[in-house]
Amino acid sequence: MQKVELIATATFGLESVVAEEVKHLGYTDVKVENGKVMYTADLSAIARSNLWLRTADRVRVKIGEFRATTFDELFEQTKALPWSDWIPANATFPVEGKSVKSTLFSISDCQAIVKKAVVESLKKTYKQDWFEEQGPLFKIEVALLKDIATLTIDTSGTGLHKRGYRERIGTAPLKETMAAALILLSRWKPDRVLIDPFCGSGTIPIEAALIGQNIAPGMNREFASESWPIIPKDVWRQARAETHDLAQYDRKLEIVGTDIDEEVLRIARENALEAGVEDQIHFQRMAMNELRTKKKYGYIICNPPYGERLSERREVERLYREMGQVFGKLDTWSHYVITSDEQFEQFFGRQASKKRKLYNGNIKVDFYQFFGPKPPRVQRPETNQDEE
Repeated sequence: MQKVELIATATFGLESVVAEEVKHLGYTDVKVENGKVMYTADLSAIARSNLWLRTADRVRVKIGEFRATTFDELFEQTKALPWSDWIPANATFPVEGKSVKSTLFSISDCQAIVKKAVVESLKKTYKQDWFEEQGPLFKIEVALLKDIATLTIDTSGTGLHKRGYRERIGTAPLKETMAAALILLSRWKPDRVLIDPFCGSGTIPIEAALIGQNIAPGMNREFASESWPIIPKDVWRQARAETHDLAQYDRKLEIVGTDIDEEVLRIARENALEAGVEDQIHFQRMAMNELRTKKKYGYIICNPPYGERLSERREVERLYREMGQVFGKLDTWSHYVITSDEQFEQFFGRQASKKRKLYNGNIKVDFYQFFGPKPPRVQRPETNQDEE
């Protein structure tokens, strides 16, 4: 099967998490840059990457890369790329673009030139002057960075955060990809209790349940490249069969999501049902300061209100102080909090064991990680030498 160059795009700060996922899929030729993870693999990697990557934004196939400082260079070098290897005669192939610190800064002009170049390339192969563009989607991107043009085709279609289970969302939603990243960064283990005391529409608990049962996040949705002639139908069939074979539906999890809003909890339950993990999550109406548990060595992972508006500041500061008091009583637990408030540690009353800068949408946030003690190792009974 032919080798292809793939790019898994990533939210700033999550590149290493995406790279770890790519390696876990068995792809070792991995290179990390800002906002993307690049790797070489065969065609089956397109299907497997889309189905399994929990934290990537989308998966692109790289068609070519070159230096371009004039429109003529952009046109001629784009035209020379093997577009017909990928794009059939009936394809729909819109072009989008971006330009950063490059001589060619007019995105609309770059898009138009790339479109014209691709058409000229396809004309030569298919011996036709007009393309109706009524077939499968091949969304092309021209990305210019410091005069280097990278031409890719999007294999995902809708962004990978769209798992297919979240038809309704609450206010201030956390993207599914970010929620999964927070869980993976926490190193949560499926045999530990996990609580989200600000669960909203249930994204963190649901993503935890998918991770805990090893359910592929893309199992219940479709992707643009499923209709591409270049990828044999068997490749997708086998990749989807693998997701069912590897899922651990029988593994029992202890995941709790609480919130003070009953309506948003109703949405959370609907989302969990749609994701097929409703039996693994207990949703309950509860104020954060009512949180109590006798369980030990669990994990709290949450996305509390940020207080972006000035009118909310006092309320949020009080909430963070209460969190410090409530979480502090769970002294064997590990706590993970994402917020844009740079004074969070001060209000919480403790310095984080580790802090990681991320972006939740366009908001710069920090992921505060408070590590709890490790549970005692289970002592195995010693074997009596005389009995062997």
